[in-house]
Amino acid sequence: MVRKLLAVAAMALACAAQAQDYPSKPIRIIIPSTPGGGTDYIGRLMGSKLHELNGWAVVPENKPGAGTALGLAEAARAPAQGYDLVIGQSDNVTLIPLLMKVSYDPIKDLAPVALVATTPMVLLVAESSPYKSLPEVIEAARKDPNKISYGTSGTGGGVHIAMEMLQHSAGVKMQHVPYKGSAPALADLMGGHLQFAGSSISSAASLIKAGKVRALATTGLKRSPLTPDLPTVSETVPGYEATIWLGVMAPKGTPKEVVTYLNAAINKVINLPEVKEAWLKQGAIPLVKTPEEFDAYLRKDIDKWAEVVKVSGAKVQ
Repeated sequence: MVRKLLAVAAMALACAAQAQDYPSKPIRIIIPSTPGGGTDYIGRLMGSKLHELNGWAVVPENKPGAGTALGLAEAARAPAQGYDLVIGQSDNVTLIPLLMKVSYDPIKDLAPVALVATTPMVLLVAESSPYKSLPEVIEAARKDPNKISYGTSGTGGGVHIAMEMLQHSAGVKMQHVPYKGSAPALADLMGGHLQFAGSSISSAASLIKAGKVRALATTGLKRSPLTPDLPTVSETVPGYEATIWLGVMAPKGTPKEVVTYLNAAINKVINLPEVKEAWLKQGAIPLVKTPEEFDAYLRKDIDKWAEVVKVSGAKVQ
């Protein structure tokens, strides 16, 4: 028993020493998407500010592929020392493992470090559409099941599953038309080939501003500070909430002291006024959470969407 206690104490001292010396080499931030998108922007800005505030060498590395699952898989295999981080998000942490076989388990293989932002989606019709509000779309779908066709950026993505939840919650049935990205879906919406569409706010913002599409509602529980005059889905379908989140994760087993240290440094970045302003322009609402709060949020999110996937029968082909 004494030997066991001594071993535990020695391990604790080793972890404390590691945290005290951390970081002693460059930190890699894996960005599981192509350059130029919202996730890439947030990951690179965070890395730049961590360097600016702390003098750390931070190296962003894009690892797109497998529906953004490739980067998560690489992070899960990396040494658990705090030098390999990854930008996790709703799609690759919560949804993809529910919809297809992947080589990582988001709970068993990854450690939550900091939940940094959340963004609602927006529901749209063409500017020429006869539907002026979400209740009108729902009423039309209720009267004539599958009459309303809706486009998304792909099967199994956050927008698709959010639309599945909308149908289930509102008791209606619509026809899903998946695309390879949001741009072609929005193009077909404007061209009259679709009656309805869901999108991230950042992807649709310029089209809304130009009057080419009409925004009907956002999917957060509360109105977005970016669109305070736009109602939420929950104002029509009580309790409805479907948001995209982004967070920093590390390989499971990364010393708690290192995770706590990283969390404090990242939260300091998030609280910078220029970072808050930059992220809001991307449609992302900044968040400051502890690793424990992020873990609780993640587990609740997985349980919620597992039920939606089960009820809807959604699958990735």
